[in-house]
Amino acid sequence: MTQTTTTQTKTGTAEPETMRPKASKPKTSAMIASIAEPGQRTKVAPFGHALAALAEQDTRVVGLTADLAKYTDMHIFANAHPDRFFQMGMAEALMMGAAAGMAETGLVPFASTYSVFATRRAYDFLCLDIAEPNLNVNVVGGLPGLTTGYGPSHQATEDLAILRGMPNLTIVDPCDSVDIEQAVPQLAAHDGPTYLRLLRGKVPTVLDEYDYRFQLGRAAELRTGRDVSFISTGLMTMRALAAAKELEADGIDVAVTHVPTIKPLDHAAIVRAAGGGRLVVTLENHTIIGGLADAVVSSLVFESGISSVPQLRRIGLPDEFLGTGALPTLHDQYGLSTKAVVTAVQGWMA
Repeated sequence: MTQTTTTQTKTGTAEPETMRPKASKPKTSAMIASIAEPGQRTKVAPFGHALAALAEQDTRVVGLTADLAKYTDMHIFANAHPDRFFQMGMAEALMMGAAAGMAETGLVPFASTYSVFATRRAYDFLCLDIAEPNLNVNVVGGLPGLTTGYGPSHQATEDLAILRGMPNLTIVDPCDSVDIEQAVPQLAAHDGPTYLRLLRGKVPTVLDEYDYRFQLGRAAELRTGRDVSFISTGLMTMRALAAAKELEADGIDVAVTHVPTIKPLDHAAIVRAAGGGRLVVTLENHTIIGGLADAVVSSLVFESGISSVPQLRRIGLPDEFLGTGALPTLHDQYGLSTKAVVTAVQGWMA
């Protein structure tokens, strides 16, 4: 197998778990910004390292990118397996078609780009070349939701809404490095196409404190609580856990259920999380239109036949094009920060 062009020059040397540097003033907008809180444990490029490790065990695994190896952590794989890496240039549609062809021959491709380009720009190719024939192609989308301050051209705030209606497609929104590392081999083994909302760079490590293991298609209750039930996905699960600890000091007991697989949804887990007469709050790094909140309501009413829907609230991004700026500022502004979550729940419980 021949590499089409040279790989990224950044080295893929494995790096140990690190600590975030001491808190500093928020920096101005950057294409890639860390979502880690000051002092939070992180791992560097968990997706890239997990994919490279998987490829050591499975010779069918190949990697493709649309000129974004460095910015989707695919450069780790490229440096470890240069003969199985394909740089497709700024041509997402071509990348999708090539990945489909590779899957037809029995390979297991992982194709990375930014979420906005995978969904808005290459939707038809993902749909008809990959999903319709139900091929084992794993699309990896960087900068999901509000994980960049570069504005609407790069903020994939509606990718879940776009893709939830696509038949055969499995959708995963990981919380942290633990989710990503454990999801990669399961995505490769899955019989059909997948879409992974990628967290890259220095990714927080949170879920190892909760006796958690990623299971494709399953949600997990991370903590119990009698007053409020958080149903969260993606990076908002780490915010939900942090908020639950802060609310405990106010005498508000909060349960947290993490939903890493958006489609197919774990309906039984949703019913359990919505029970007990508690305030139920969905949390997602996505517009409130067409994402987790809508999926939870649909699950309770239509899939599970709940006759009495619990008191529901939702935390997510507004139905508008978002601004630019530093991520901490934007997360405060749009209600995704831990402080914003705590304030919202305190208001609802008053």
